[in-house]
Amino acid sequence: MTDRPALLIRNARILLPDGDFLQGDVLIEGDQIRQVAPEISPDPIGPIAREIDATGLTLLPGAIDPQVHFREPGLEHKEDLRTASHACAKGGVTSFLEMPNTKPLTTTQATLQDKLDRAASKCVVNYGFFIGATADRLPDLITANPVCGIKIFMGSMHGPLLVDEEPILDQIFAMGQQPGQTGYGRLIAVHAENQDRIRQRREQFAGITDPAIHSQIQDNQAALEATQLALKLARKHRRRLHILHMSTGDEANLMRQGKPEWVTCEVTPQHLLLDVSAYETIGTFAQMNPPLRSPEDCAILWQALLDGVIDFIATDHAPHTLEEKAQPYPNSPSGMPGVQTSLPLMLTQAAAGRCTVAQVARWMSTNVAKGFGIPNKGAIAPGWDADLVLVDLDNYRPVLREEMLSKCGWSPFEGWNLTGWPVYTIVGGQVAYENGEVNESVRGRALRFEPTV
Repeated sequence: MTDRPALLIRNARILLPDGDFLQGDVLIEGDQIRQVAPEISPDPIGPIAREIDATGLTLLPGAIDPQVHFREPGLEHKEDLRTASHACAKGGVTSFLEMPNTKPLTTTQATLQDKLDRAASKCVVNYGFFIGATADRLPDLITANPVCGIKIFMGSMHGPLLVDEEPILDQIFAMGQQPGQTGYGRLIAVHAENQDRIRQRREQFAGITDPAIHSQIQDNQAALEATQLALKLARKHRRRLHILHMSTGDEANLMRQGKPEWVTCEVTPQHLLLDVSAYETIGTFAQMNPPLRSPEDCAILWQALLDGVIDFIATDHAPHTLEEKAQPYPNSPSGMPGVQTSLPLMLTQAAAGRCTVAQVARWMSTNVAKGFGIPNKGAIAPGWDADLVLVDLDNYRPVLREEMLSKCGWSPFEGWNLTGWPVYTIVGGQVAYENGEVNESVRGRALRFEPTV
């Protein structure tokens, strides 16, 4: 709590923790929610910084994006923490978890602290960082702090961050597994693709410049084999495991057959809403790792998400410049931006009847906070952190390149007509985004992480 005057949101359609909606008011004092009620009288409250009339708007817990690549330090020509956090705020994302493949790599306490210091100086939303697994710096994986988890690239990577040999993977999964040990309960998140299979298929399809071949080179089998290995090691060590950006129906069916309670998985809007046909219309803008899949894969992933087999939604926001994406395949880099459009994309699916607004909030906020051990976030209730977003579910607007705040300046969903665009984004009780403008004076905070075992 702070001494700053209270913020009162009036006349909102409020999503409650049980999934029902309340038409009413929310009182925020400092960085926390104090009261949620059909009507709140300002008389006994004391000074009010401002009132927001939310008539016609829906109030949701702010989205938490558990997988982003914000490129700083070392790759700021693509993106930086300032521009990326602005895109988050405009997209209703109030917290993010960022990956270690920057320059230098985030593999030590010193490089982690550098990122934390950079974020504190320029991020308008809350932030957390992964520590990257390498074969030669294993102790750092359980001593670096604070981290949301250990990131392992089993494939689609080169250099020290590629860890694809089972003996080393087994050693990492075994670390910090006894109560009282340093790093006990620290989550492992894997990019699950079999690098050996990818190498073989790159040779098999060498010389083909159609970007659609990307989905054949890094095929379903490459993803399935790596996910099977990660699951085997998680069961062996009873290790808290998270499967990043699940892309295939094969993996979803594997999880459906018996996912351990200490394993979670996520899917991106891209893998739900785009398929291999996108190469024909947007070319290399559709290129990402793991690749886009068939319409059948999309349908299986959707059903797994609806059934609770898949737990979260993440963007895998990984921007590259227009010039980089214009290179012919295979020189074009894999990755696409996503934080500004992810919540409207999913709320548009809710409006179309494919899911509910409450489900979207669980997938993009509540379940993420629970899965990563982030306390006090993901719900609208007294005593919870005031990370909130007011969205307009009554109007539709297209995705426009010129409105993207990511430094890369494009979106694979350009031209899509979406609803659920944020009107206000509130971070720690402060209005970080309002009607098209980011409040650059707002600063998010470093997220806290409790053991997830």
